[in-house]
Amino acid sequence: MDGKPLRVTIWNEFRHEKANPEVAALYPDGMHEALAAPLRAAGHDVRTATLDDPEHGLTEEVLAGTDVLLWWGHRHHRDVDDAVVDRVWKRVLDGMGLIPLHSSHFSKIFVRLMGTTCHLKHRVAGERERLWLVARGHPIAEGIPEHFDLQPEEMYGEPFDIPPPEELVFVSWFQGGEVFRSGCCYTRGQGRIFYFRPGHESYPTYHHPTVQRVIANAVRWAAPRDVAPRQFGRSAPLEPI
Repeated sequence: MDGKPLRVTIWNEFRHEKANPEVAALYPDGMHEALAAPLRAAGHDVRTATLDDPEHGLTEEVLAGTDVLLWWGHRHHRDVDDAVVDRVWKRVLDGMGLIPLHSSHFSKIFVRLMGTTCHLKHRVAGERERLWLVARGHPIAEGIPEHFDLQPEEMYGEPFDIPPPEELVFVSWFQGGEVFRSGCCYTRGQGRIFYFRPGHESYPTYHHPTVQRVIANAVRWAAPRDVAPRQFGRSAPLEPI
């Protein structure tokens, strides 16, 4: 699907922006719209959905028409209906791409797909984060420098209780001394997953052009691929028995 417009859905809790004036000033239309703008400018068909929409905006119809789903969650993971999580989980296994952002490491869907607690260390101190590109040549790394800085950002630190990434694209170093696996690739079923760490709500991270480029690259990478359909269950022999 390289070069073709993709059908992208961006999901956001959209509660911080309504309750916190500092967040609203940074993202007056919501973080989902800040994430959507550069993807729309690149020609993709982008829709948004939020926690308080009916069915969280993730109906069967919406998901069936989604190639890649971006997910931003933080304080309201428990408010996400399990039936919607089941729906997203099935679509990922069938080939839909998933990009969990920042605190979505604790989202129901990411925890379910990882099969671990996804716990980590964290600290909000407005410090500098330096992201190091450790997988040069990876499609998500296209056009990204060897390292780039974000300041201010929230610290996430190891240990990060996730399965070993199939591919690790970024490692972060923080001003306080911690390091963190910040760009992790997985495959579940036929779907590709890219967890990308930056994005604390009270910082302007999603306006940063390099962060936008990483996400745009990840959307391309996570898009469904042309692969042989999966076949399970009772099977006739291919050769005479």
